[in-house]
Amino acid sequence: MDIDSYAQAFFAENPDIEVLEAFVIDVNGVPRGKWIPRERALDVLTKGMAIPRSVYALDVWGRDVNTAGLAEGTGDPDGLCFPVPGTLSRVTWLSRPTAQVLLQMKNPDGTGFFADPRQVLANVLERYAKLKLTPVVATELEFYLIDPVRSALDPVRPPNTRDGRWHTGQTQVLSISELQDFEDVFHGISSAARAQGVPADTTLRENGPGQYEINLNHVPDALAAADYAVLLKRIVKGVARVNDLDATFMAKPYGMQAGSGMHVHFSVLDENGKNIYVGEDGPSDALMHSVGGLLENMGESMAVFAPHQNSYRRLRPSEHAPTYASWGFDNRSAAVRVITASKPATRIEQRVAGADTNPYLVLAMILSAALAGMKEKTAPGGAISGDDHAINHEPLPTNWDLAVQRFAKSSFAYAALGQKYRSLYTACKQQEISEFSLRVTDVEYDAYIRTV
Repeated sequence: MDIDSYAQAFFAENPDIEVLEAFVIDVNGVPRGKWIPRERALDVLTKGMAIPRSVYALDVWGRDVNTAGLAEGTGDPDGLCFPVPGTLSRVTWLSRPTAQVLLQMKNPDGTGFFADPRQVLANVLERYAKLKLTPVVATELEFYLIDPVRSALDPVRPPNTRDGRWHTGQTQVLSISELQDFEDVFHGISSAARAQGVPADTTLRENGPGQYEINLNHVPDALAAADYAVLLKRIVKGVARVNDLDATFMAKPYGMQAGSGMHVHFSVLDENGKNIYVGEDGPSDALMHSVGGLLENMGESMAVFAPHQNSYRRLRPSEHAPTYASWGFDNRSAAVRVITASKPATRIEQRVAGADTNPYLVLAMILSAALAGMKEKTAPGGAISGDDHAINHEPLPTNWDLAVQRFAKSSFAYAALGQKYRSLYTACKQQEISEFSLRVTDVEYDAYIRTV
């Protein structure tokens, strides 16, 4: 069914819809777009919607990054955006009857605009398609439910439950009762996911105060997997809000508690639908070479896997947040976990990326590294046992500035994302780093203003 017929059928089945939220996803994974009244929605869906091209090069505060080359000195022209198939759906958490659609920007000749993160991932998948290979991908997203009332002195705190606030020292990982405390929230998330075609699977209580995880099902379409991840983030935040809570995907909202990651599971199918990661008696050479590629290029990818200042607070030893480019069999302490318990479901889990990342860019870097490993037959080295990282495992960058500098010079990032996008991403991150360098933190005042 073409978009015109599909859109007309959707609005016929949803006669109460008053407004359409139409949005793209920017460099930081933030949705940005417009509200369109119902009477104009069909026109936008079929003919496209104009958005400034510079929307793809904003810093995390939503300001133009002039050095990225899309705003100042260009006249800030519009690009035309069209619906991503299958993403027109109801927004269930708003009081006003609302629909939403995810958009992608196109050039006048119909090709994808280079600065659209969705197009960046599509370019990587074209390389797989040329080899008649198809990645099968799923993501797991961790997040915190937090109290919506915040202040400078109390910027983040857990929500109230029937038993009062979370108590220091209690982890309650995998607690059923802690899921029940927020039954309305998770029921709302599940209902919204079904309404929007997002294949949400398991929900579980994680380690931190008010921390939870939602897993998405594996799909043989990495673009769809990334779409589902960005839509799930919207769902979680929207449903939390209507339940008088907030939700955050910050990598490390509490300095002394667990961080939030986005773990990526993937395998690769050949043209006959066979999982090429399955070997005769265990993982195949293709899987091991993929692991080798992931490890070899991990350090140069950290600016994408840990894109913010706060991201690096999550990367601490013994917190299931890897600090070395290591791998292991079913080992959650490793950066790359090889899972072979079920032969048909043999796969790789990349555990480095934070929940604060842009899913399109994370998948682009991961799948590019795996493909490079297979092409170059990169050996992964020895597996770790437990938390025992050998001296030959490369320490991952734990400094934002250095990670961005390394990314900016990376030949792998050049090959994975393209020179233009590598430059755009670097410019956005450098502007954010500059802003942070001008801000004096409360801990500095606490330590120095009266003592030195």
